Amino acid sequence: MGKPVGDHVLLDRQGRPTPLARYKGKPLLVNFIYTACFQVCPTTTKNLQKALENTVGMLGADRFNIVSIGFNQPFDSPQAMKAFAFQYGIHLPNWEFLSPAAAIVDDLTRNFGFSYVATTAGFDHMNQVTIVDADGKIFRQVYGEKFTAEDLAEPLKAMITGAPIPPQTSTLAEIIDRVRILCSVYDPISGKYRTNYALYFEIAGFISFMIFMTWLAWSFMRSRRHDRVRSG
Repeated sequence: MGKPVGDHVLLDRQGRPTPLARYKGKPLLVNFIYTACFQVCPTTTKNLQKALENTVGMLGADRFNIVSIGFNQPFDSPQAMKAFAFQYGIHLPNWEFLSPAAAIVDDLTRNFGFSYVATTAGFDHMNQVTIVDADGKIFRQVYGEKFTAEDLAEPLKAMITGAPIPPQTSTLAEIIDRVRILCSVYDPISGKYRTNYALYFEIAGFISFMIFMTWLAWSFMRSRRHDRVRSG
């Protein structure tokens, strides 16, 4: 958090150069999609629009902006992004769809903390919305396929009004959801995402190993202290 957004230049749906710096001065919501996605990206986008419609109604469309960025280049062209927005009925006036050059995708996604992995059926990727403050610095990450108006409106409202912003805390449910997303893989046979339990076991094994090593170090230090006491 607090990391400045790079001055990347992308193309809007009309093919016009659009630097991210132009969005400074207002809070900005950023999410990443790929237009060939037929399940997760459309669902996430529609859920995001539903949450944002309430937020726009409360705060006003002129108080913040939203951008969706296509990371699958060169396929997520301005024309493809325009068709995606039209197909799923994205009509909010402060929401733009942007296409980066293929050469900057890695730097751009790394800048926003967005991760994805290519698969035979497309991509496995995190579902997240990045909230950027008016100074162009990353303020918060919101994860999941479903976003509520509260998830987005409360930090936006605080930034717009200058009210104190409570720190983000990760509840157990949020942590579990992040692990679930991380462990979801696409199943080309069923055409759906499923849980890869092998990843759960790998994560659990790593945590168990770290706990064991911590206990071992603590036991060693405790034994050394006892030896020094006896020898003294």
